[in-house]
Amino acid sequence: MRTKILLAVVVLCTVAIGASLTFSYPKTRHSDQVDEYHGVKVADPYRWLEDDTSTEVQRWVRDENEVTHAYFERIPYRAQIKERLTRLVNYPKYSAPVRRGEMYFFTKNDGLQNQSVWYMQKGLDGTPEVLLDPNTFSKDGTTRLGGTAISKDGKYLVYGVSQGGSDWTDAHVMEIATRKVLPETLNWIKVSGFAWHHDGFFYSRYPAPEKGRELSTKNEFHTVYFHKLGTTQADDRIVYEDKAHAQRFHTTQTTEDQRFLVLTISDRGTGKKGNALFYRDLSKSDSAFKPIVGEIGDDSFGLVTNVGDKFLIETNSHAPNGKVAQFDPAGEKWKDILPEKPEPLERIAEGGGKLFAQYAKDVATHAYVYSFDGKLENEIQLPGAGTASGFYGLHDDKFVFYNFTSLNYPPTIFRYDIGSRKSSTFRVPDIPGFNPDNYDSKEVFFNSKDGTRVPMFLVHKKGLKLDGKNPTLLTGYGGFNIVSNPSFSALRLVLLENGFVFAEANMRGGGEYGEKWHEAGTKLKKQNVFDDFIAGAEWLIANKYTNPDMLAVNGTSNGGLLIGAVVNQRPELFRVAIPQAGVMDMLRYQRFTIGWNWIPDYGSTDNEAEFKALNAYSPVHNVRKGVRYPAILITTADHDDRVVPAHSFKYAAAMQAALPSDRPVLIRIETNSGHGASSVGKQIDIMTDLYTFLFDNLGVAPKSTN
Repeated sequence: MRTKILLAVVVLCTVAIGASLTFSYPKTRHSDQVDEYHGVKVADPYRWLEDDTSTEVQRWVRDENEVTHAYFERIPYRAQIKERLTRLVNYPKYSAPVRRGEMYFFTKNDGLQNQSVWYMQKGLDGTPEVLLDPNTFSKDGTTRLGGTAISKDGKYLVYGVSQGGSDWTDAHVMEIATRKVLPETLNWIKVSGFAWHHDGFFYSRYPAPEKGRELSTKNEFHTVYFHKLGTTQADDRIVYEDKAHAQRFHTTQTTEDQRFLVLTISDRGTGKKGNALFYRDLSKSDSAFKPIVGEIGDDSFGLVTNVGDKFLIETNSHAPNGKVAQFDPAGEKWKDILPEKPEPLERIAEGGGKLFAQYAKDVATHAYVYSFDGKLENEIQLPGAGTASGFYGLHDDKFVFYNFTSLNYPPTIFRYDIGSRKSSTFRVPDIPGFNPDNYDSKEVFFNSKDGTRVPMFLVHKKGLKLDGKNPTLLTGYGGFNIVSNPSFSALRLVLLENGFVFAEANMRGGGEYGEKWHEAGTKLKKQNVFDDFIAGAEWLIANKYTNPDMLAVNGTSNGGLLIGAVVNQRPELFRVAIPQAGVMDMLRYQRFTIGWNWIPDYGSTDNEAEFKALNAYSPVHNVRKGVRYPAILITTADHDDRVVPAHSFKYAAAMQAALPSDRPVLIRIETNSGHGASSVGKQIDIMTDLYTFLFDNLGVAPKSTN
């Protein structure tokens, strides 16, 4: 039967582009599963698709992938798009250097390497030497680094290894001088950094999950350990655990002087957005954890650095836009160092004995230098309206590095000299065939349904005609206090070269205007996010950038939920929709892996009002039969243990059952990949199919580009 379906699709897909196609899909079993929430009965006919290890689900995945593969095989310019993407991404990419003593460490990707390589060199003018090459971890290049930390003395590197894109990490230790990898291996690490302290490091892990359910079992009882070099994981000492609260996160960091261990505790499973913060004096053998903030609430607290016995803390307590305060355990407890400003504090970094504060003004970064006592010294002049990051360094550094990018400005590394207060270019990328003068980028504003002013960034070819006929891709995120910063993508040039308009909306739910902006897109107010995005689409149409037949939308993870929701609510507004790794079942998301961590943003079905809100927009539960939806390409991956593939499986099944057969509803299920591409090769493959789907369903044939 499966072979017949595949052959039928292959035959149908030989119809010329622009002609009407009829799509046929594998048969998906429809069960009679019904759940009751607060007296409301909700059908869940595709519950069986949650068991991604079952033979039936694996067969369904295979059959769906064959249909999708057959669709793409019939499009003649797919190879041309892949070739162009490959050329565009084939340029050297560097990270900013990190110093330990006389040695500098950085990563570099020659262009098409699946994973970036770690290098080290003596001084900034020294000869680079390979320290660690993750491309040797696996034959297909999908095993990647899952976090790294260089010891304070520069002698050791601890690095995590993630297989197939999973969030699970195994840790290894290398002796830097000899490149010798020590025999110990640490397993089942997740949501953890590595905090060095002399002859070992602190890290966090979960108990080993049930065998065969490693990628779907709920993760509980996060515990902090200390690993001493030269010992096995079985010898690791428990530093902090909480057997009474299964869903709490416990993460640690050590201060640069290695005197203090700082413990962060959060419990988002209860719906609390903030965290508690504790410290321990490691110079005293009998020291216990003492509170900086002893209770978990809705305010966040994070260590910036210590100044002797005092701590500088970044927080939004009584400051929704963020501030930096000093905590003094001995004297007056709290003192504002950088008071709250009208603009949100995006990031705070420390280097060379200075504080580098990055504020967002209408999403664009503005960077300032302060002394530790809060005195403003100067503003760092950035190249334009874009996104800056970095500025981290050691206390005795004379300069720090930062990265700047925008929609039309490739990621460039700058060196900032603390003494002269001047920036200089350190590394400039050379992207094949890219000329920034060929493109225009700008920020616009539109009013949402309730009148809220929302920003959006646009980039397109110069000389664009506002005739309402331009192919356009609108994207967004709108959640978890995350800012959708304007940034460059070489892969996006394939669209821009072919006359596309790229638009990125900055909806509520993100952190673009601080915590109030975030809260305005959470729980019972989540509909604001969808209204903002829809208003952005309507603005593009009203201002003659495009029209509904030429408008495509795309989002990933929480952004995938966004696309699923707006497509259900306004199907006539879009021609193409591509939800990637979307959270599509809003009634069961908290049951898988680390999904309970999202309750502060989404709410819980245990609360009747929140259940009603979730049920009203949940993509899986609001698909309507007979509605003319856009052409839809759903993407997920077999090793995604953050947003488990079941979300996309159930959404695809529901959409395929509902949509008239003249528009495709395809699901692309990547192998050996996780919540995002696990290698450069897979990233190119995924973007090839995404762009091919856009061109095909918008009726735009890509031009040949030399």
